[in-house]
Amino acid sequence: MRVEDLSGRVVGAIDLREREGRQRVTRELLLRPILRPQDGELYRLARRHAEAVRDWFAREVGWHLAVDAEVVRLDKRNVPAGPVSQAVAASQPARVKRGDQPFSRRRYVLLCLALAVLEKPERQVALGYVSDQIVLLARTPSLASVEFTMNRRDERSDLVAAIRVLVGWGVLQQVTGDESRFINDRETGDALYDVERRVLSRVLAVSLSPSQVARELGSEEPPSIEVLEEALHRRPAAVTDDEVNRRLRHRLAARLLEDPVVYYADLPDAERDYLTRRRVPMTAALAEATGLVPELRAEGVALVDPDDQLTDLRMPETGTTGHAALLVAERLAATGPARSSALRRFIKAKAQENAAYWRKGTREPGADAALVAHAVERLRALALVRVEAGEGADDVVHPLPALARFAVGRAKAPRKVPS
Repeated sequence: MRVEDLSGRVVGAIDLREREGRQRVTRELLLRPILRPQDGELYRLARRHAEAVRDWFAREVGWHLAVDAEVVRLDKRNVPAGPVSQAVAASQPARVKRGDQPFSRRRYVLLCLALAVLEKPERQVALGYVSDQIVLLARTPSLASVEFTMNRRDERSDLVAAIRVLVGWGVLQQVTGDESRFINDRETGDALYDVERRVLSRVLAVSLSPSQVARELGSEEPPSIEVLEEALHRRPAAVTDDEVNRRLRHRLAARLLEDPVVYYADLPDAERDYLTRRRVPMTAALAEATGLVPELRAEGVALVDPDDQLTDLRMPETGTTGHAALLVAERLAATGPARSSALRRFIKAKAQENAAYWRKGTREPGADAALVAHAVERLRALALVRVEAGEGADDVVHPLPALARFAVGRAKAPRKVPS
């Protein structure tokens, strides 16, 4: 073997290893956009490939990657709020961990108020102190619709859920104490946390700070959530054709990475024309960096994860609800649009057929409605169905093109092998 052949193989192996490292970091940041030193090898790998990964996100998606000695944070500022994005967000509320109770409106409010309390310069903070400050913040005139006393156990439980999410993000690190005791009695239970200020400063991902937005709006009345959200993410107007095209590409790339499916029918004219013309090189660039596999169809585009790592919602999933959702998907793919009442009758019959395998209670009155509601919500979040409001809450569920993959084909006899 010649020396130059061996050298070429070594260089090729190094390049492959570097490419795999960049891809692993990119995928991990898509899965969870905050990495800390406690993440060990992943954090070190992100620091090592920071420049290349930062440049790729900025060029292809318009996202900013912040990297320092304490945190790696992917800032997704331009994720379009399309119909699929909204359905996914609605179906994926925050949770302390998988399987826990989903966040309610009150928990989200407590999470925001806790972040406001943590903006003060203390390096450590007690749970009781955060609780007391939230009670005071809730009394300010601008929060007239919010009221907290922390005298009720359910309020304290919701606050602890918000705090545990902040611990999971790395904003807080528990030093001592017992949160469960605080839930039972705020007078005798407490916990102490270190505040990781670098991580805290990276939590808010907006184009303009809230103080800038307040000055721009200049209204004495509190703005609506919709107005406030639009203002926080507002970008300067594009003045050149290059900038217009760059923003089109960034919005489409963000949607392809965030949504299960991007249908041409859901896109504005300019985005639809751009994606139709540029879908092959665009999806190829995204696939090379992430390991996702493009599916280019007449109705739209999807990036599929063969490793099933980056999927927010799995389909099919295990258990009774997962089986019911799969059956509803097969029914809609085979027969077309169906009313909710018809789907409930269908699932009620399937509950009888699968009584030995499904969990107890699925044949009780009303169980069919709960199973269908869960199935339709999951299919809607995965861009597999569209729901049209019907009379008397009897909605019509319309299958979308991607649902065809769940159609059950007719079994074929195996071909004989010639002797």
